Amino acid sequence: MESVLLWAALLAGVVVLTPLADRLRVPLPVLLTIFGLALPLLPFVPNLRIDPDLILPVVLPPLLFAATQRSTAHEFRSNARPILLLAVFLTLASAGLVAVLAHAAGLPWGMAFVLGAIVAPPDPVAATAVARRLRLPGRVVTVLEGEGMFNDATALVLYNVAVAAVVTGEISAGRVGLDLLLGVVGGVVVGLVAGWLGHRALGHLHDPFPETLVTLALPFAAYLIAEELHGSGVLAVLTLGLLLRSVSHTSVTSGGWLLGRSVWEFLDYVITGIVFVLIGFELTYVIEHSPVAGSALPLALGVVGALIVLRLVWVWVSVLVVRRVTARRDLPDTFTNRETAVVSWAGMRGVVSVAAALALPLVTDDGGLVADRDKVVFVALVTVLATLVLQGLTLAPLVQRLHVGSTVDEAHEIAALRERASRAALDSVRADSTYPQAVRDAVAHQYEGYLSAQQALADARSAGGDEDLGVKVDELLRLANEVERTLVIRERNHGQVSPEVADEVLQDVEARAVRDLD
Repeated sequence: MESVLLWAALLAGVVVLTPLADRLRVPLPVLLTIFGLALPLLPFVPNLRIDPDLILPVVLPPLLFAATQRSTAHEFRSNARPILLLAVFLTLASAGLVAVLAHAAGLPWGMAFVLGAIVAPPDPVAATAVARRLRLPGRVVTVLEGEGMFNDATALVLYNVAVAAVVTGEISAGRVGLDLLLGVVGGVVVGLVAGWLGHRALGHLHDPFPETLVTLALPFAAYLIAEELHGSGVLAVLTLGLLLRSVSHTSVTSGGWLLGRSVWEFLDYVITGIVFVLIGFELTYVIEHSPVAGSALPLALGVVGALIVLRLVWVWVSVLVVRRVTARRDLPDTFTNRETAVVSWAGMRGVVSVAAALALPLVTDDGGLVADRDKVVFVALVTVLATLVLQGLTLAPLVQRLHVGSTVDEAHEIAALRERASRAALDSVRADSTYPQAVRDAVAHQYEGYLSAQQALADARSAGGDEDLGVKVDELLRLANEVERTLVIRERNHGQVSPEVADEVLQDVEARAVRDLD
């Protein structure tokens, strides 16, 4: 019962802090981490321990797959140079620098590289939360998200190799090279095969529920199979997600797409929230049960400083080198000085670092305890906490002070794209002579009515340049939507229509509300 109540308290904290973060304009991960630190201090709160073997297979597949559904392979190809410099080379440099510092502080090389791999990848969650709220340029958001996905692959391939060396006690240059090759190739191949099978399966299904179930199962299956074959489960999930994002939309029903999108956004939200809360629990446990905090704190602070300085230097030098080599300052993949400052400061560590730290094995293959595990976990979690608080709380003020906001009007772009899509459909209906004229007229009237309604709403929102009119339009739309909802629910509750009929109409009502108001 204690465990059930504790998990209920964690979820309640995530729920309560979500609107509070918006109100305070503080990244949600920062508040969740503070909540996780405060909750274990209460005397009646029990310790929360999770089997390390379950952390990565449960946490990573849904988070990585959800991240791929927010981007496209085209965006990553268009920004391949900065993403590669950050996600691969900066991650490797960060892991190496931390390993050297940790070894100088007394850790053996194996655990030093484990620590380096854990803290090397920044997490885009807090950064993109700020970026989207302040409307940073799209290329900045794309680079941060691309870095966040692919640096996870780089760091966790290193992590798996380093952990294997620590647990087995065997390490050699040849073994490391072979493990890295198997990790990359194996992960990509498994992801491609899983993506092809998933695409074929979705093409034969025509119901939202089995379609969503397939997309839920595939990331976990791809991750586990890749890891079993000594490939990178992270690369398998990333490859799978980007492939399905690119080719499978036409194989999924509209209901399946809407349901799947909602499910993945929900999983991403819940798992991310819980993992950030767990930072506090694990730090409290290590401090209470191991005497490493005092001796490891200087190393943790040194790691934080080294990672911040390295990212600042790396990003600025990379941009300057690209400018000099190309002798041009307006290339799409070259940031302005203000954008460079924002990207160089967006180095908060997060979910993947926490998951990797918590997933560290407790014992070696010969049955002994993994030496220095508590120290590595402590340093890793302090690094996450410090970067979240220091950079997470100052990123938004930095963006505002530098005036790096985007001039793109997303609402206008959405309305314009909707109109182009509807007009293309209307032209197709009018030109298709294979259907009777009455059928074509009926479908054409549907699209003409939609186009007319959207144009009328746009005109009303912008009439006379009065911004208050847009607010009044939304208010009236909400009132009308509430009338629809109330009538349908009343007739359902009074037995005038069946629940199935009412739910079908409600789905349409709510879909229009989301389309026209959100």
